[in-house]
Amino acid sequence: MIIKNYLIKERVDKLKVLREKAKKNGKSAFPNDFRRDSISSNLKNKFGEKKKEELVKLKYTTSVAGRIMRKRGPFIVIQDVSSNIQLYIDKKIISKELHKNIKDWDIGDIIGAIGVINKSNKGELYLLVKEAYILTKSIRPLPDKFHGIKDQEIRYRYRYLDLIMNKEVREIFSIRTRVISSIRKFLNELDFMEVETPILHSIPGGALAKPFVTYNNSLNIKMYLRIAPELYLKRLVVGGLERVFEINKNFRNEGISTWHNPEFTMLEFYWAFADYKDLMGITENMIRFVANETLGTTKINIGKKINIDLSEPFDCLSMRESIIKYGKNFSIINSDLDNLEKLLDLSKRIGIIVDNYKNYGLLLNKIFEVIVERKLIKPTFITSYPVEVSPLARSKDKNQNITERFELFIGGREIANGFSELNDYIEQSKRFKLQMKKKDIKDMIYYDNDYIRALEYGMPPTAGEGVGIDRLIMILTNKESIRDVLFFPLMRSLKI
Repeated sequence: MIIKNYLIKERVDKLKVLREKAKKNGKSAFPNDFRRDSISSNLKNKFGEKKKEELVKLKYTTSVAGRIMRKRGPFIVIQDVSSNIQLYIDKKIISKELHKNIKDWDIGDIIGAIGVINKSNKGELYLLVKEAYILTKSIRPLPDKFHGIKDQEIRYRYRYLDLIMNKEVREIFSIRTRVISSIRKFLNELDFMEVETPILHSIPGGALAKPFVTYNNSLNIKMYLRIAPELYLKRLVVGGLERVFEINKNFRNEGISTWHNPEFTMLEFYWAFADYKDLMGITENMIRFVANETLGTTKINIGKKINIDLSEPFDCLSMRESIIKYGKNFSIINSDLDNLEKLLDLSKRIGIIVDNYKNYGLLLNKIFEVIVERKLIKPTFITSYPVEVSPLARSKDKNQNITERFELFIGGREIANGFSELNDYIEQSKRFKLQMKKKDIKDMIYYDNDYIRALEYGMPPTAGEGVGIDRLIMILTNKESIRDVLFFPLMRSLKI
């Protein structure tokens, strides 16, 4: 192997020496027999308030391990999962061999140390080292600690490096874990059962999206990565599981943006003998609960200037009401939304190319997206979606063209989508067939015979919802890109 970087070559040479020494002693250059009994944050919590004199008298011996982040004279700073701690190397205490070995240790190396907890005259906690061992030799130098990693591309592509160098990034993913745990806690306390449904589907369904296609060699059939678990979860409701939820990975073979990644995490839950209004109540409470559990507060920031308190009641507007409210600059009045002809006139006024929106529902929804969506900064439920854009939702009893559906927006983006479920098998079959005739989406719609068969056995009145976990975490951590809350976002392959 030709090593171009001289710093890497120096470290490789040091590793060769380590291997030779270890081999002579019948050991490995990458040992796995060191055990620590403390992490840095626990030591700081336990001894941080004690005086130097108390620690000298206490003589508390412990073992720590972590990555070297700084070397300065007799001091070494190591970083573990929780924080960092300073080690003090006194050559009068350690062996001559260890003192010699330490000189060859580099920033980035992973070491273990045993010693006594003490404090400097300035009050900084440190470990007075008695024994220390190199556990993993780092071949590649870390970025400069002061400058860190500025290039976003590098941060996303080499997330492990980003995690090493940036405490803030580690905290974001700690919040991510806590968000998912708190969602589970919230739903478990309401007697929802967590379930698992297939990721490989023989028929894609549950959402209008282009699927990823794969192939099963054993069955000799084309299969699709899940775009949504909805139809499987509703089969479980038919089977008598009245409250179910799944936190799952979905896959949609579509565009990548700051709010879209082809692989993403969703919460979907279904609740028998409930409707969309019940879902709105539970969603509002869940988001408050999650914020309190993960952040310790319901107050969050959107960007640099906007503050939101999630403890305040969420707004609620119908789609028509929201267009009139936020369309004042276009002088929109209620009668402008009465029929397709008037919508076409309105669309031309606001610059929408109408060729792709040939019916009332599609056009009304597009007008909403253009005029309203990005203005919904405060948590807002938008209700009364047209049936044309809600193929799985129950229509309102008094108006079959409008559905019992809502979407929740925070920070100008959709966070959740829920509705009273359509459980009339004849109407559901009719909607499947109608959508299959539409040229713009015919490649994304399949007639699911087995789902219709399940509905024929009878599904109780049910409400169901999907919540974008990644987007919710973006809101709670005030991040503008979905890539900031995914460990490994999809990236274009590097040409080597």
